Amino acid sequence: MGRTRAVCLVGLTGHVVEVEAHLAASVPGFTLVGLPDASLAESRDRVRAAVTSSGVSWPQRRITVNLSPAALPKAGAAFDLAVAVATLAGAGACDPRAVDGAVHLGELGLDGRLRPVRGVLPAVAAAVAAGHPRVVVPIGNADEARLVPGAEVVAATSLREVLRRYGADVPEVDDEPVLVEHRGAPAASTADLADVVGQSSARWALEVAAAGGHHLLMVGPPGTGKTMLAARLPGLLPDLDERDAVEVTGVHSVSGTFRPGDGLLRRPPYEDPHHTATPAAVVGGGSGLPRPGAASRAHRGVLFLDEAPEFSPRVLETLRQPLEQGEIVLHRAAGSARYPARFQLVLAANPCPCGLSVGRGLDCTCTSLARRRYFSRLSGPLLDRVDVQVEVHPLSRADRLAQGSPEGSAVVADRVAHARDRARRRLAGTPWTTNAEVPGSWLRGRPGAPTHVLDRALDEGRLSLRGVDRVLRVAWTLADLAGRDVPGSDDVGQALLLRTRGQVAA
Repeated sequence: MGRTRAVCLVGLTGHVVEVEAHLAASVPGFTLVGLPDASLAESRDRVRAAVTSSGVSWPQRRITVNLSPAALPKAGAAFDLAVAVATLAGAGACDPRAVDGAVHLGELGLDGRLRPVRGVLPAVAAAVAAGHPRVVVPIGNADEARLVPGAEVVAATSLREVLRRYGADVPEVDDEPVLVEHRGAPAASTADLADVVGQSSARWALEVAAAGGHHLLMVGPPGTGKTMLAARLPGLLPDLDERDAVEVTGVHSVSGTFRPGDGLLRRPPYEDPHHTATPAAVVGGGSGLPRPGAASRAHRGVLFLDEAPEFSPRVLETLRQPLEQGEIVLHRAAGSARYPARFQLVLAANPCPCGLSVGRGLDCTCTSLARRRYFSRLSGPLLDRVDVQVEVHPLSRADRLAQGSPEGSAVVADRVAHARDRARRRLAGTPWTTNAEVPGSWLRGRPGAPTHVLDRALDEGRLSLRGVDRVLRVAWTLADLAGRDVPGSDDVGQALLLRTRGQVAA
């Protein structure tokens, strides 16, 4: 018998798996049990080739490798190293006691070199939390694994190097390490709000959304700056705290979009999928255990949907769960996975298919039915979850000439930080940190906010009860920006205008 450990990731949750190898004096064979998926089942051939390439004789016995707990679905090639080490420990090629005390993560190449794998950060964190701090990883994952406090990371280039550490008699060969460049890691936004000309109403709505963590809808013709404004929202948000930074980094580690050399992701991420994206690309999915999508990669950041009515209705409706609960639960035949997805949704839309239905709409070539059908792609339940809605109008020559020196992102971000700090102090002792997260029952129980205007809008059917709660959230954000302890009637009225796409003066 040979035993060691690996880690199985289900969503961001890591489970320590005991890898047991039993070698029997019988007809030679290799069986892998414990609910492996197709890529993991193929590790039998990878492991056999890697062992022989490392200068170690493959044991001619009946080998049974069990991944325990057997009822937990397991996927991926990260089990290769653990399977190889447990098998050779059972064959007596290395010290079984030393192998039993470590966790092994890594994919094996046919030449015996170790290849980096996804999800090392949450996997190592799970191993340390389970009381197994010594972790052997490929050298390409070493920087990422060392981000976990308390982890005793052993970085290796090849299976030969790992076996030598355990006392195996293998030839010394200088193996070239396998370093994989991770794709598409999110970079901190460098776009400045000072680049946006005019649009005082939209700029103010953007500041309110940033201060309270609210979702935002911008409606206007092409060329009015909707995409520019959305791209500058991450620059107004504060840095992530330690807990959120670890969680966001874990999501990007599982997605394969994390560059370990940059350390933990401290800036809010920004995702802007194309309108042809599928539901699996936006909310996550795929064969086997589902992978995170753009909504989870935007956790604690911004998810921007440009030309929102052009997105598939299936994509838009799948966002309703994360907008309410801040997480996505994906159920598949192979199992279910839970990913965090507490993002700020920013929607940009034209008023009609041609985009010219503004003002008197004399240049618009769309029929009234086409206009109605186009914007109705954004369903009522989805729009009911969007706190701030604003119209973005074209700038005239006079507006451009009258434009002074616009405020930059740093100035607005400072006001946003002060407003969030006021909200954080008010919400101390609760599980919430921004106004957008506060449930309506807690808001309605707070004294001081005048609600007679909202009661009338509720009676007239202009607001749902959820809409009333969301207007109250925005009113508290407006009070935080103004430095007031409780929102006044002006704050509630202005929040109602922001909710109903009215014109707001900063």
